[in-house]
Amino acid sequence: MRNVIVKDAEAAVEGIKDGHTVMVGGFGGAGLPTGVIKAVLDKGVRELVVISNNAGSSGDDLSLWFGAKIVRKIICSYPRNAQQFAEQYRTGAVELELVPQGTLVERIRAGGAGLGGFLSPVGVGTVFADGKEKVTVQGREFILELPLRADFTFVKGRLADSLGNVTYNKTARNHCAVMATAGETVAIEVDRIVGVGDLDPEAIVTPCIFVDRVYARNLP
Repeated sequence: MRNVIVKDAEAAVEGIKDGHTVMVGGFGGAGLPTGVIKAVLDKGVRELVVISNNAGSSGDDLSLWFGAKIVRKIICSYPRNAQQFAEQYRTGAVELELVPQGTLVERIRAGGAGLGGFLSPVGVGTVFADGKEKVTVQGREFILELPLRADFTFVKGRLADSLGNVTYNKTARNHCAVMATAGETVAIEVDRIVGVGDLDPEAIVTPCIFVDRVYARNLP
């Protein structure tokens, strides 16, 4: 029987390399895989391209990656309140692709669905449209938004079984569910692993076909 359980965060990030593109779930601290964030630091990789909703704040979040200067570029919707990122951005040490939040999620969804992109009216006539292909449909102008995929996706779930079926805890689901569809390797940190058949099928948000690795974090 399929079994995607790995022993810890270090095993969950095995294979990550310099220059990889990495999706990280979380809306602030909700749904943030903090164990994986520390494990990536321990790997010593550099030049990462990060896709996430924000750029951390000041705790056990993406601020650690910026503090260690392992991020080359971040694609996100909300870089404010991220002191470590801001300091490096002002000096030109890190690149920012700012994306409206709904557009960010839809670009990830398009990547997970295998689509070539989508047409969005958001940002038409603003700096968000600079450098992007424009398409007119029935007299209305749209921006062609390209899909996003990643070499690794790291998200935080609540429960998982050994097959890799995952549930989330309320708002901690945020971007995690859609990101889980758009990674070449998808590793999920959960509070607890349960037996196959113990999850209510109606409560499974991320089905096992998208999941490569699951580990249970050490709760205090």
